[in-house]
Amino acid sequence: MDELDLHGVLSPHFTNREAAVEYLERLRWPNGPVCPHCATEETEERSHYRINAKSTTRKLWKCYSCRKQFTVTKGTIFEDSHIPLNKWLLAFYLLCSSKKGMSAHQLHRMLGVTNKTAWFMCHRIRWAMAEPAVVEKLTGVVEADETYIGGKARNKKKRYRADGRKNLGRGKGKAPVMVVVERGGKARSAHVANVTSDSLKGVLRRHVDRGAKIMTDAYPSYRGLEHEFATHEVVNHQDYEYVRGDVHTNTAENFFSILKRGINGVYHHVSEAHLYRYLSEFDFRYNARSANGYTDADRTRLALSMVEGKRLMYTDSR
Repeated sequence: MDELDLHGVLSPHFTNREAAVEYLERLRWPNGPVCPHCATEETEERSHYRINAKSTTRKLWKCYSCRKQFTVTKGTIFEDSHIPLNKWLLAFYLLCSSKKGMSAHQLHRMLGVTNKTAWFMCHRIRWAMAEPAVVEKLTGVVEADETYIGGKARNKKKRYRADGRKNLGRGKGKAPVMVVVERGGKARSAHVANVTSDSLKGVLRRHVDRGAKIMTDAYPSYRGLEHEFATHEVVNHQDYEYVRGDVHTNTAENFFSILKRGINGVYHHVSEAHLYRYLSEFDFRYNARSANGYTDADRTRLALSMVEGKRLMYTDSR
């Protein structure tokens, strides 16, 4: 059993820099160091060698092939970071083990870093959690639904139009989000520009196999899906119909319940510019949930295995 399962936040990877480096090396290089510059692996005849063996804070390697130096953080979101690696690993564990996420304020108190640093770390971790652009499409029974993220329209300014009527409506002033969920499988959510037929069907075409069975509510934008997929079943919520045999969208609505509890109860406010990063975070935790056989340690290891090639840098606009 992994030490993360045994000790949780008390694991030595989270309290000692050298232990954190050794843990990440075992995770990233199970068969020995691999040069990130030329992708040269170790062989029985030749191996990469350390050039600062006395250092206790970092392990610097030199490639026997291209003669360049590298560390285990090279080419990852940890590269050039002044934050100790053990704090990075603990931040990963906390975000992966918190069902509805963890705010940057809470993280900065627990890690002993500034709130600005914690916010930056959270966004790097969300970037690492994001799925690659090309992924396997969802199959079987797939549910689709849409919702809106943001404060209530009646609490916002400019509540009245020029004619004096209230400026309220479906999703007025909010960010529309769509999710497609494979029953017993994965979920993929996306921030869409609007909830028109082109936007919603575009998400379905991008993420769902043509042989899948689609389940939606009676929203007009979903009409015509039976011509593009195997079948299209509809439940009409306006007639108080929520389940008809195995036809329902409860799985998608369950995903939205977790998302909204996280947004409203933990993060409180999410910028529309960064909303897609938060969606990646909730998608990742849902897809690696305990019902699919993942523990907190498994989820953390999976997230850490996705850090390679995902550097995220912010520059001062001044």
